[in-house]
Amino acid sequence: MICSPAARFGRFVSPVALAVALATSANVDAMELFSLEQVRLTAGSPFAHAQQTNIRYIEQLQPDKLLAPFLREAGLATKAESYGNWENTGLDGHIGGHYLSALSLAYEATGDAEMKHRLDYMISELRRAQLKNANGYVGGIPGGMQMWADIQAGKIKADLFSLNDHWVPWYNIHKTFAGIRDAYLLGHNELAKVMLVDLGKWAKALVANLSDEQIQTMLISEHGGMNEVFADMYDITGDKDYLKLAEQFSQKIILDPLVKHEDKLNGLHANTQIPKVIGYLRVSEEEQKSDWHDAAEFFWETVTKHRSVSIGGNSVREHFHDSKDFTSMMEDVEGPETCNTYNMLKLSKMLYQESGDSRYLDFYERATFNHILSSQNPDNGGLVYFTAMRPGHYRMYSNVDKSMWCCVGSGIENHSKYGEMIYAHEHNELLVNMFIGSTLNWPEQGLQVTQSTHFPDQNAMTLTVDKALGKDKQAISIRVPAWMNGVAPQLTLNGKPIKAEQRRSGYLTVERNWHAGDKLAFSFGVQPTLEQLPDGSSYYSVLYGPVVLASNVAPFADEKLDFIANGSRMGHIAAGPTCPPEALPIMVGEPQAFLQGLKRLPGDKLAFSAEQGVREKDQPKQIDLVPFFRIHESRYEVYLPQMSVAEYPEFMAQAKAKEAAAELLAQQTLDKINPGEQQPEAEHNFAGEGSRAGVNKGIHWRDSSDWFAYDLTDRQGEAKTLRITYFGGDVNRRFDILLNGKLLQTVEMKPGHGDEMYQVDYPIPAKLASKQGYRLKFVAKPGSIAGGIYGIRLLKATAK
Repeated sequence: MICSPAARFGRFVSPVALAVALATSANVDAMELFSLEQVRLTAGSPFAHAQQTNIRYIEQLQPDKLLAPFLREAGLATKAESYGNWENTGLDGHIGGHYLSALSLAYEATGDAEMKHRLDYMISELRRAQLKNANGYVGGIPGGMQMWADIQAGKIKADLFSLNDHWVPWYNIHKTFAGIRDAYLLGHNELAKVMLVDLGKWAKALVANLSDEQIQTMLISEHGGMNEVFADMYDITGDKDYLKLAEQFSQKIILDPLVKHEDKLNGLHANTQIPKVIGYLRVSEEEQKSDWHDAAEFFWETVTKHRSVSIGGNSVREHFHDSKDFTSMMEDVEGPETCNTYNMLKLSKMLYQESGDSRYLDFYERATFNHILSSQNPDNGGLVYFTAMRPGHYRMYSNVDKSMWCCVGSGIENHSKYGEMIYAHEHNELLVNMFIGSTLNWPEQGLQVTQSTHFPDQNAMTLTVDKALGKDKQAISIRVPAWMNGVAPQLTLNGKPIKAEQRRSGYLTVERNWHAGDKLAFSFGVQPTLEQLPDGSSYYSVLYGPVVLASNVAPFADEKLDFIANGSRMGHIAAGPTCPPEALPIMVGEPQAFLQGLKRLPGDKLAFSAEQGVREKDQPKQIDLVPFFRIHESRYEVYLPQMSVAEYPEFMAQAKAKEAAAELLAQQTLDKINPGEQQPEAEHNFAGEGSRAGVNKGIHWRDSSDWFAYDLTDRQGEAKTLRITYFGGDVNRRFDILLNGKLLQTVEMKPGHGDEMYQVDYPIPAKLASKQGYRLKFVAKPGSIAGGIYGIRLLKATAK
């Protein structure tokens, strides 16, 4: 069925078919998905609405602004100024790459001619830039040509989020590779294939004389899914050099523990790792590397079972926290990142295709309904970066003209992919995987079907056969999700009850000669359930099947929050006031009593009222619970804290004291940095030589054998104190702390603090005071180390 790689991709195939072919090369019985061209969402569902809203958002993005970095770097005149935000501060061009993928996906999913027109224009303009560069390269990275020349010459300086003092250039160029690939595979643009081959030749020449060790050094810096895209290029071209590159660009320091089934993820930047694992799986598909496959599966199990919250997302402040302690998830406002789930869905899809195991669908469905769908503002299409799990917080939505974050790039792709997993097939058996209103055209089997459903508002689905050959028996299998908890669904055919077979795990199968007009109905009962945080702490989320229910909360009277981001570097963070825990609804008493007290509210839309076991500000409280994907521009509560009646008074007292201390510190803080974390370091213009970063006790740190520096903001010249957090295990280190080039303090780190973090306050003398802010620099003494530095705060005087 599958011939050589070159023959396989001599014609157009979608990425879905691409992945299928890859899987079937190792497993002829691999599950096959339908292309997005064969599946159309039907009006009336939140998914169809999200898809159309996203197209309107895409149409507001101006191609010439997105093209500006690529033309500029090629020495060509630009037709418009580049967008701002991340698009002109070092990550220039990354949205342009995502835009190619988004246009391609939207065109395949809807057939919208405007998406095709824009895609072809983007490709033609990028080709002009590529030809002007004359070496196959096309990219928007500022000063990229010289930077790549240095790398080609073996001059490599890598940190977690920089390479040769540029902001993650391999991550950036990966978006261009992937976008051009998608323009060819999804967008039917043949010129894109020519461009992809030329770009690939450039990449091959770039690293041809680098050793494996030098490439691994480069991979210290975030590099997206370069191993995945090189594996794809092998399939498209048949050139085994790309398969070699895919292996070389697979970072071993992450792969090796996963091969041993060791979870070493604590503290790692989450979305840096997930694309690598997708690439490990792709390489394993090509080369039958069973240990790499098992590593990817272990990663999936670890993240989905032990590191994800109820909505399917993971990470705090972009990093994997300790899987045994979700405290930061409940306290920090920077909760799960949408890009992470975008990539976890890709990994889940691949694992499902090769195995047919419905547990991958259980996660895929959960994350799609709750994280991805909820990450779009249904009115204006704005996209979410962080979805806070902290009770009572809220989300920021992108501004189409000002917000150029990574989660905007992946976000404009997300909402055209809802059709990719609704159906699958194995040979002539049709599998219905998800309950989403849609039509399927399967010409190879002469079959067309329409799925009608209002799930989760109604617990039923009807599959109508619109067209069938009616000559041979054909099996239709409907997934029975794990969330049905073993309760058998009811099936009827043309209004009459029927029995179905369980031929494969997780599905019920009906086989017959199908005829146009046949209606297969599937109905099921669902009851609300509670899901505790993975670490076993006393926070509970309410679910209705796969759908997370949440409540709107309004703890502050007449507050006015900004929900649409401005153009600032960190505008994606919902930086408004946090809600004190004691001012929010709390589950007081046994969780089972709370669950039994839930009552379905009347109306067409899914909603429950919680009438027992909830208190707010020491008073009984009734709350309404609705699907989280329907809550927007509001504070919300996904997780309810839970405690016994006896624990409640002490909790209230402690919470008030803790919140008061935190509020005082927040009022006193002019600026703060979490060293070793990507966004805070980028925001504060990190630079350094001989510097390292890591994680200890769940806290990020940075040190250096030479120096490193940041900018600190103090707009009113109010700073009185610099507070630095250290670790007691770092001893016998000597370094200077400089403010604007002048010595503030020489530090000698001596024993005496045990194995704990501790803080030191350094008063800022009047002679060093500045109203223009500070360049903070840590400089190691000869033969010593500067740091580690675990936290930095610039403080003003406390209010009297």
